[in-house]
Parts: sequence; structure tokens; C-alpha cells
Amino acid sequence: MINYIKSENYRLLRKKSLYMTSVICCLLIVVAAAVLYYTHQQDPNFPYATSMFLYSNVISGTLLIMIVGLLFNSALTGKDASLIKQSVSFGVSRNTVFWSKLILTLSYFLLICVIGLILTITLGETLLASEGQSVKNFLIASSNMVPIVLSGFFMIHALKMLKVSEVYIIIMFLFIFIFSGDLLYMLFDYTPSTLLNENLMSFVNNSAHFDYRHWVTGIVISVISLLIGAKRFAKQNID
Repeated sequence: MINYIKSENYRLLRKKSLYMTSVICCLLIVVAAAVLYYTHQQDPNFPYATSMFLYSNVISGTLLIMIVGLLFNSALTGKDASLIKQSVSFGVSRNTVFWSKLILTLSYFLLICVIGLILTITLGETLLASEGQSVKNFLIASSNMVPIVLSGFFMIHALKMLKVSEVYIIIMFLFIFIFSGDLLYMLFDYTPSTLLNENLMSFVNNSAHFDYRHWVTGIVISVISLLIGAKRFAKQNID
């Protein structure tokens, strides 16, 4: 597996899309903070030039973060069917292919998330008005997002390895992570959309706290996605 990971890592680092996605993500954060700062300079009464408002936009942007995850994962699972077939024909097991691509793309995705988090806090605390425990609450709310975001990434990986179209993946994400709370009443307290909305509201109300339900939901979705994805990929015909 190590040799396969090294070869995939070499190939991944040569893809321009990886760097373009990373730069665009950082630029979006910088632009958001700069717009708030500039607007406040033009209008001292502008009420949203605060670190709290900047952080709340990150907390509410789970779907956007997952789309970034989709772009990162697609770097190794997009138009690689022929390369996967070639690797398998040379004796690389399908399990090695499945888990190696996951480990690599997840590693770089987590790296850009950490960079984005540090950049957001740095800009929020230097350019904008800081509000009390905003950084602490932001970190707590972000930690609640982690299992949900990871479960989304694992689902993306499983679906991409099974050659599911990006359009269907996005539709599925809209259902699970945006509309699930309104449609699945029996599981209302544990649906991703409900948990993410409650997390945002807790942050906005300065009452952010660790919520185990995010981890329960995230772990369940992650385990189901990876088990089904790995099992079906092992039996899938590679054209």
C-alpha cells in the first residue's frame, strides 16, 4: 500500500486543480474579511464588521466546505478509471486502491481546512472587531462540524469510486445535509441539517458547546458509507 500511496501522491501533486482549489478557498476567506473591513471603513455604523459575523459565515457554509471536499476527492477519483484498471491488472488490490485514494485526498483536504481555519481566525482578530469569546465559540462550533464534514467526505469518496455522477452526489448532499431535518421527522434530532442549524444558532447566541450528537451522526454515516463503498467497489466491474 505504501508504494501505491507514494505513486498516487506524486500524481496528485502534479495536478493543477489541487492548487487552484486551495488558492481559491483561501482567497474567498480573504475577500470575505476584506469586504467587511472595507465596508466598515466606509460606514463606521456598519454592524457586521465583526469576527463573530465572519465566523458565523464559516459555520453556516458546511455545504460549500463539502463541495471543496468533492473537488479534492475528484483529483484522484475523477477521470481515473483506466488508471485504476491498470493498477488492478498489475496486482494492486482493490482495497488498496480504495483506501489509499481516501487517505491521500482526505489528508490534503484536512490540511486546507486547517489552513483556512487559521486564516479565518487571523483575519477575524486583526481586521475586524473581536467579540468576547468569539474564537473559543468558533473552535467549539467548528469541532461539532468536523464529524458531519468528514462523513460527507467519506460519502463522496464512496460514491466517486462507484462512478456516481457529481450531479447525483450534489442532489444527495442537498437532501441529507440541507433538507433532511424537514423531511425525516422521526430522526429530527439526529439529521445532519438539524444538527448543523442548531450548531450555527448556538454559535450566534454565544452558547456554543460540544454536542455528542454530531459525532454519533457523523460516525454512523461515515461507517455506512465506507463499508458499502469498499464492499461494492471490490465487486465492481472496472471498464
